[in-house]
Amino acid sequence: MADLVTGGVVGAAFGEAFAILHGTVMNVIGLAIMFRSEFEDLRATLDNLESLVKEIRQSNSAPDLPEKQIERMVKLMKKGAKMVEKCSKIQQCNFISKAYYALKLKELNGAIEKFYKVDLQALIARITLQILARVKNNQNLEVRMRFGLLTLSVSRPPDNIVGLDLPLKELKMELKKKEEQVLLLTALGGCGKTTLVQMLCWDDEIKGIYGDNIYFVKVSKHPNLKVVVQNLFFVNGAYEFQDDQDAIDLLGQHLNQIASNDSNPILMILDDVWPESESTIDKFKFNIPDYKIVVTSRTAFPKFKSTYNLKPLDHEDAMSLFCRSASFKDMSSYFSKEKIEKIVRGCGGLPIALKVIGGSLCLCGKPGWVWQNKLKKWSDEGHSIFKSDKEVLARLKKSLEFSDENSILEEYFMDLGSFPEDQRIPVTALIDMWTEIHEPNQNDVQVTDDLYELTTRNLASLVMTRKDVSAVSNYYSETEDFVTQHDVLRDLAIYLSSQEPITERERLIVDISGDKLPMWMKQEQQLINARLLSISTDESFSSSWRNVQAPKVEALVLNFQTRNYTLPEFLEKMVELKVIIITNYGSSSAELSNFQLLKSLSNLKRIRLEKFSIHSLCNAPIPLRSVKKISIFMCNIGQAFGNSTIQVSDSLQSLMEINIDYCKDLVELPTWLCKVSSLKKLSITNCHKLSALPEGIGKLVNLEVLRFRSCIELSELPKSIRSLHKLHILDISDCLSIIKLPKRIGELHNLKELHMEKCLKLHKQLPPSTVHLKQLKLVVCDEERAKLWEPIKESFSGLNIMVAKEDINLNWLKK
Repeated sequence: MADLVTGGVVGAAFGEAFAILHGTVMNVIGLAIMFRSEFEDLRATLDNLESLVKEIRQSNSAPDLPEKQIERMVKLMKKGAKMVEKCSKIQQCNFISKAYYALKLKELNGAIEKFYKVDLQALIARITLQILARVKNNQNLEVRMRFGLLTLSVSRPPDNIVGLDLPLKELKMELKKKEEQVLLLTALGGCGKTTLVQMLCWDDEIKGIYGDNIYFVKVSKHPNLKVVVQNLFFVNGAYEFQDDQDAIDLLGQHLNQIASNDSNPILMILDDVWPESESTIDKFKFNIPDYKIVVTSRTAFPKFKSTYNLKPLDHEDAMSLFCRSASFKDMSSYFSKEKIEKIVRGCGGLPIALKVIGGSLCLCGKPGWVWQNKLKKWSDEGHSIFKSDKEVLARLKKSLEFSDENSILEEYFMDLGSFPEDQRIPVTALIDMWTEIHEPNQNDVQVTDDLYELTTRNLASLVMTRKDVSAVSNYYSETEDFVTQHDVLRDLAIYLSSQEPITERERLIVDISGDKLPMWMKQEQQLINARLLSISTDESFSSSWRNVQAPKVEALVLNFQTRNYTLPEFLEKMVELKVIIITNYGSSSAELSNFQLLKSLSNLKRIRLEKFSIHSLCNAPIPLRSVKKISIFMCNIGQAFGNSTIQVSDSLQSLMEINIDYCKDLVELPTWLCKVSSLKKLSITNCHKLSALPEGIGKLVNLEVLRFRSCIELSELPKSIRSLHKLHILDISDCLSIIKLPKRIGELHNLKELHMEKCLKLHKQLPPSTVHLKQLKLVVCDEERAKLWEPIKESFSGLNIMVAKEDINLNWLKK
């Protein structure tokens, strides 16, 4: 009876009914505009069922399903095929039939989906038990292995795919390389990774290379390795593995047997691998000649050298996909091309957004004026696609999938929306903000690790224009290391941050155009409770502020473009403020006023200023008693900085770090700087006019890091530097005018790193005291400077002389 029902009914009557329904849907899906979405859903369900039907056909014996259940499903599929055929002929104007049959098609799809997800899975489970009994009675490997692997178990890719022809060609080229066994295909969720590997599996050239030895399996977020391996066999669950290792061992034996009996190589596709299941990839590595593994993941796992990044669609392909999804044969008949292009640009080349927004604009059976109104709304400047279509938001949110243990990454992701669109975000600015408001007990290194994790998930891009070698600390340049974020992802971050009422948001992001303040800012004494406040203004803003109360703000990000910028008066009452980041995105330096408001902020720890003049600030210094770090970037300092006087004991009691970068008119350092005894890090980089250092720099006895990178006019280091007994890192790279190292440099007993690449005038013998640098572990230099160390290299234990490769680029330039 078992063979009769399973082999006869499922293989014949059920198989025939399935084939009729599947074929009917495939024939009409490209023609029936009115029911396109219902047919797409039905096709997807049938595509999933197809592989299970194939597996049942390939099993020689199995316990039977109830015969009535089979007969009912056969009748339903035959009836469904007739209904699909009828729906394809219904006119677009027949709205009553549209509503009725749309519901019937959904019911049909639901019944079939239940059958294959519930009833057939029960059948599979019973098949498992029967075969398992046979396996237990005979543990001989030959018996265990007579159940083969499912070849090419991946569904065929959809028809008329847009924008993946070139990626397919490039992916095949990467796959043909012999160096690496694992090829990682990575991109943000919804960019088409699975579709691309489907195309790869069914590509004639790839099938010509691998033949039938192409295997596909989904791994998912929390995989059960035994189940993953079972899914590769003809009959799911055909074996009871003792443990994960037993499953992998049997799979390896199968693949080795295939390799020994078949001249074609083997290709394994591991689809949808999450960070939590990264270790699963290593389990599938076998020492088999020409055996390749392609992994798809939203995360760019750093350990895999062979990686292909699938990028969003370019504008032409994005337009094509959008118009196809909207069924626009001639878009000019309904809408202007300019309006269409605005919407397409708003989707940022993400297939998810393009398909959902385009599909919702489909003209099927609806008057053109309805869609004209909707299109006008969506194409308005500043209108977010997430406000337009909740499905885009839901599907992109799903692509994020932050786990509880990595919830801090979600906070970081939303914080990126605090910076202006299409602007590079300095890594150091993010470190300053996150260290203080999210990770107060963590150091900068931990925060940068989390930032790197964010970029590996394709939620942002980390651009390091200069690769610094350091064994002691992570060093990020103020100007040369930055983060970028896709516009659509930024919109998503802002939208996710804006779900609560204004007064209750954790982060409040305000974008002001001209003097058009948002309504809530026009209210007197408006109270907000955000921890992060970001305010961006354009060049026409007149610096007119309303009295906003924000007593809980811990991080303030101010982005402006005006020549003269006045800090808002309400800043004075931000009693919890820890970090302030002020950035001028205009074309020239700006004057900043009201800076004295900072003196009342007793919790302020970090200040970052970019691209403005600080003459007045130095002439009238204000007490910053709690500030630990000051970063000054691309500012006009002038002589006022060098001549200024500050009562350090009063004003800078806690200062531990100073960073000055690309301040082109800095000629000398102020003498008061040498009195900041609490200072641990001093970095003066790319200040090309700095020619001399104060002798008093030796008084900075707590200094651990000292950098003068790319100060090309600096001719020597002061003799007093020998007093910096806690110094760990000394960096004089690209100081073209330095002729010699200090005579008594050997007294820097705790120096671990010395960076001196491209010190072109430093070609004399190193000072004899250099041999006393017993803690020195790393010297980074160019080939010429490396020769200076050869005579004394044997005096050190474990010293690494690293010759840095020349890295010339203009990536640091602002777009």
